[in-house]
Amino acid sequence: MPTPEELEEEDRRVRQLRLVVDLALSVIAQTEISLAQAQEMIAATRGMALRLFPEKGHAFDLIYLPRFHRLLEERYGLS
Repeated sequence: MPTPEELEEEDRRVRQLRLVVDLALSVIAQTEISLAQAQEMIAATRGMALRLFPEKGHAFDLIYLPRFHRLLEERYGLS
């Protein structure tokens, strides 16, 4: 059973990841960056997620990657 401190730390990391994902999505959607730069930003965001939650890359791919893909399709006309 996790301690209250461990739960609080995990909650802090989840909030931090959500903030970074939201920021990356906003930058991609609202600025004039190239597709390559957007892809680099997504890769960097995934890297941060893995640093915050090691061995949870599959969770990032299931939860956040579809949002990024939808945005790239919308923004850059990818199919």
